[in-house]
Amino acid sequence: MKKILITGHKGFIGKNLYTFLLKKKFKVKGFDLLSNKKFPIIKNFDWVIHLGANSSTTETNVEKIFKQNYEYSKMILNQCIKHNVNLQYASSASVYDIKKGFEETSKCYPKSPYSWSKYLFDKYVERANYNIIVQGFRYFNVFGKNEKDKKDQASPVYKFIKQAIIKKKIKLFYNSDQYLRDFVCVDDVCKVHLQMLSQDTSGLFNVGRGNTLSFQKIAESVSKKFSCKIEYIQMPKKIENHYQKYTKANIKKIKKYVKIKWIDPIKYINKLTKVN
Repeated sequence: MKKILITGHKGFIGKNLYTFLLKKKFKVKGFDLLSNKKFPIIKNFDWVIHLGANSSTTETNVEKIFKQNYEYSKMILNQCIKHNVNLQYASSASVYDIKKGFEETSKCYPKSPYSWSKYLFDKYVERANYNIIVQGFRYFNVFGKNEKDKKDQASPVYKFIKQAIIKKKIKLFYNSDQYLRDFVCVDDVCKVHLQMLSQDTSGLFNVGRGNTLSFQKIAESVSKKFSCKIEYIQMPKKIENHYQKYTKANIKKIKKYVKIKWIDPIKYINKLTKVN
């Protein structure tokens, strides 16, 4: 039975993955970066799944985010190499540029400190010498259970549902029919991590459905489901410059290793009875 250490197990994806792997009868231990001043003890584990990070895409303190995301991740990797422990880690689709494509080999153009921290660690792993398995996952727009933990960074799926239930009105940016994203359910993200644990291969992998859905379509589905109105608003100036208006994962690579029937966001919304 594999022994797994998950950093960031109290966060959105971490909490879901921790519970998911426990149900699969793995020996799982969690480590929370924010509440622990000491570094996690990595030896004697089979895998580390490193999800702990500052996930704010609007964070402007470059030193803070690079210390929490880049430098800490380097320490995790180096300890895994030292103790011969395999590593899965969270990267991000925010490193991509719409003009260059969304394939793992596409040229990247990060637009925020968060994106840069993820991209630079990807490059650090690429240059490192190691004899363990190292798998980096470039998550696209993840939604699903426990999103309340993400607060302002929650997906439009969660935000629209919460607004519909609590305020009976959804706030939507103008031109949202033109904002197309690849939305992937956290349940499917957990399945990717699980299936890749049995794959003796390293590298970067996109984690998305390979399909797009507009913010407009999501809002309309939520509006219909919960019988509420849509109010159109201007996009805040502080997010305009680095706002991704289009993402679509190229999933040819990940499909070689995992078999998943991806959850459709609209069907997910239609089955909901409450926000979670």
